[in-house]
Amino acid sequence: MDHYRHFSQLRQHETEGCDYIILHRTGISGILVMAPHGGGIEPGTGDIADAVAGQHHAFYCFKGIKKAGNRILHITSNRFDEPLAAAMAREASWVLTLHGCRDTSPVIWVGGRALSQGDHIIDSLQQAGFPAHRCDRPGLRGLHPDNICNRGRREAGVQLEISAGLRNMLFADLYKRRIRGRTPLFHRFVDTLAKTLPECGTPN
Repeated sequence: MDHYRHFSQLRQHETEGCDYIILHRTGISGILVMAPHGGGIEPGTGDIADAVAGQHHAFYCFKGIKKAGNRILHITSNRFDEPLAAAMAREASWVLTLHGCRDTSPVIWVGGRALSQGDHIIDSLQQAGFPAHRCDRPGLRGLHPDNICNRGRREAGVQLEISAGLRNMLFADLYKRRIRGRTPLFHRFVDTLAKTLPECGTPN
């Protein structure tokens, strides 16, 4: 269970710039790449989202920067209502969110209401040698309309849950607080996603 149910509660007890920071930039594609649980909350997800977005896609990251205990900053995607994140999602054609799950084996669970886009991402990742699969786990499927990935203009986005096992392969030091060493596999993963997004089109 989350410690804070909504961002307004979190903001009453946590300090921006001390406990968390918000990173963001605009893009030109209409696609928003988000890491709502970046930094120490779900390590590595913010780094991946930043690299995938590049300068072409819009980027947002809510990043936990506590020395320890960043999990307290986690607000589940169905209730993630940080104002800038919500505004950027509304302006986007569709949203890709990157999360970290606890599986120790390397796997990427793909969810969200944009099924054709998700299937295209699965195919591209599999062709590049990454174990991507449609998610059938309750709580990780990203199908709720209030999930932040589904709050773009088309009300359908894609959610990727990247396992701890895979993230440990993408980074040389996943749990290092500041600079995480990026492996060659990181660059192949990011390049695959970045090249795939423009091919996905717009959700119906």
